[in-house]
Amino acid sequence: MSSMHLLLKLQLLLLILSPPLLEAARLSCMLNGSCSLDEVQKEEKDGVTWAVLVAGSNGYYNYRHQADICHAYQILKRGGLKDENIVVFMYDDIANHTSNPKPGVIINNPKGHDVYAGVPKDYTGDSVTAANLYAVLLGDKHSVKGGSGKVVDSKPNDRIFVYYSDHGGPGTLGMPNMPNVYAKDFIKVLEKKHAAGTYKEMVIYVESCESGSIFEGLLNENMNIYVTTASNADENSWGTYCPDMDPPPPPEYDTCLGDLYSVSWMEDSDQQTTNGETLAQQYDKVKVRTYNNNSSQGSHVMEYGTKDIRLESISLYQGFGASNVVVDDTLISVSPMGVVNQREADLVFFQRKYEKMREGSQEKADMLKQINDIKNHRSHLDSSIDAIGAQLFGSGNGFLILNSLRAQGKPIVDDWECLKSMVRVYETHCGALTEYGMKHMRAFANICNQKVTEAAMMAATVDVCGKHDVGQWSPLRMGYSA
Repeated sequence: MSSMHLLLKLQLLLLILSPPLLEAARLSCMLNGSCSLDEVQKEEKDGVTWAVLVAGSNGYYNYRHQADICHAYQILKRGGLKDENIVVFMYDDIANHTSNPKPGVIINNPKGHDVYAGVPKDYTGDSVTAANLYAVLLGDKHSVKGGSGKVVDSKPNDRIFVYYSDHGGPGTLGMPNMPNVYAKDFIKVLEKKHAAGTYKEMVIYVESCESGSIFEGLLNENMNIYVTTASNADENSWGTYCPDMDPPPPPEYDTCLGDLYSVSWMEDSDQQTTNGETLAQQYDKVKVRTYNNNSSQGSHVMEYGTKDIRLESISLYQGFGASNVVVDDTLISVSPMGVVNQREADLVFFQRKYEKMREGSQEKADMLKQINDIKNHRSHLDSSIDAIGAQLFGSGNGFLILNSLRAQGKPIVDDWECLKSMVRVYETHCGALTEYGMKHMRAFANICNQKVTEAAMMAATVDVCGKHDVGQWSPLRMGYSA
């Protein structure tokens, strides 16, 4: 036996006999030579960085969300994070979609490179669920269903970076498989993680409409969690790099490539070595760019939680790798960017496809029907919510009550189980809310805040929607969002 092998065995014996006991995975990495004793001991002392990346949608018309997540993975990987410490949630239905002009390739920028290559397929398809996300964050290997089984098995000295990109609404974040993520449930997971003492600090970036409502009045400032969101608690976030906008995607793309807040922070990270820039500096840059030159098509990037963390280096959460990405400066200026409301981006895609189809073809007729069906259901959602408000509070007060904003610093609702119950009652009789209808979550929250009973809500909903055929929008087909 060589002296090198003997030394390795002695090191392993010391590790096994001395506390704290290391995980089998770390012992295995030493046995196969992929890490050294010094590296393992350094991880135990200084901690490692974990990341959870979540694209909460599916469908090619939502291309941008999975593109965002893949881009984030490349930043973290370039920064030195290991795949074993990065957990990726993405439906994985766009890279090889028939509408993708470059099969097997995903881009997040008009002049961008492929960001899909190498991305771990941890939780895809039916395994992209709120329940799995909660289990992963808690390090609960026994509760995950499907997927790779990878979880955030973090230790007290570890840091965690969470990035979520999708549709949202007041108090909720979308998922491709129902039910959606609800703010109170998500905060409870964070509180449980904090109580377990299994992280040092956590940073969360969230891209969605009304994303501030996930944390407003809910996230304790003393949990060592720092959050930035694409918007405040009552405004939209925006898709960008969309067809017929400035800057546009390559002409062969019929969908938006990214989201304004998301490309703002990632293109900033692409330009940095990340060793020097702080979270606060990135926040300030992203805030200016996402405000979109003080236009009506921008949003207010917000901060929540333990704000002392903002003074730390980005590298603690995104890695220490030097940038080797060439970013077109014209794409990251603070000049106004062409954007589309997140809830309208799907129609941009369908309309673009329709315009390219052959006149008089059955394909074009079918696409027009699909577009009209979507628009009709949205009109039904809007009008039925207004009608239910009038039934409950009177025609003069309904709209005002349903759309009223609570004082800053208060969550959108006090009784979260009531909120879920009201959503289920509505969807049973009026049809699935869909990604578009998530904007009406504030209406259901205000119904609960007014102490309306479930029986009264059901009576009003049946009166308004009792004769409406939900058809393809049935929650039995699409799933209940609560």
